[in-house]
Amino acid sequence: MRLSTTTALGLSALSILVLAGCSTSTEPTTSTSSSTPTHQDGTAKASGPLSSAQLSERLLSENDLGEGYTHAPQPAVRHDDVTVIGCPALAELGGDTATTGSLSFPRKAKVSFTYASGSSSEMSEELYSDSAAKLSKGIGTVFDAMLSCPTYQVVSGSTVIDMGTAKTSAPPLGDERWSQLLTYSAGGQSSVVKQTAIRTGNVLVILSGSPALVDAHLADAVRAAQAR
Repeated sequence: MRLSTTTALGLSALSILVLAGCSTSTEPTTSTSSSTPTHQDGTAKASGPLSSAQLSERLLSENDLGEGYTHAPQPAVRHDDVTVIGCPALAELGGDTATTGSLSFPRKAKVSFTYASGSSSEMSEELYSDSAAKLSKGIGTVFDAMLSCPTYQVVSGSTVIDMGTAKTSAPPLGDERWSQLLTYSAGGQSSVVKQTAIRTGNVLVILSGSPALVDAHLADAVRAAQAR
């Protein structure tokens, strides 16, 4: 079995399982705040959580990324049972929601790109909006759980994948930041995915994929999330 970056991106949902329990409210139609706070760079923050439609407008596009990037189709949702072995902290968060490939915050948007036709270099961007406290607690809890287990296994259907996690630095963007390198090994093949999350006000930006692509476009993704 060849472990492609696409497979790794789909499984990266394991790193954010806890967010499924962080927000169950439906999208409000009006803002609940009349103030207009600002980011550290002086740009205005939204006064309340953004809708999924608003988040979609803030995703990176092929025009933002430049030549050589094309949209990658979203993988089909699978419903295999997912089990985490060797990482109690992560297993306690639950494995079933990993098969959805998406967080359970109601306000969300996602896009994936492939760089250079025929290559395995891919990048996925996810945007979520909720209160700053919910976003921070959710993503922080999961990163802490994953980084508490340098190695563990994920069993998805009949596939056993050896996982490795290592904390890495994130640039000083937004209000809070988390970053890690995920190593996936199965069938004699391996793949390394960088996952960096930036909270900027009430928006959470997550880039996952080839480390070089994530590093190259993280600042652009945060700027777009703030100011589209």
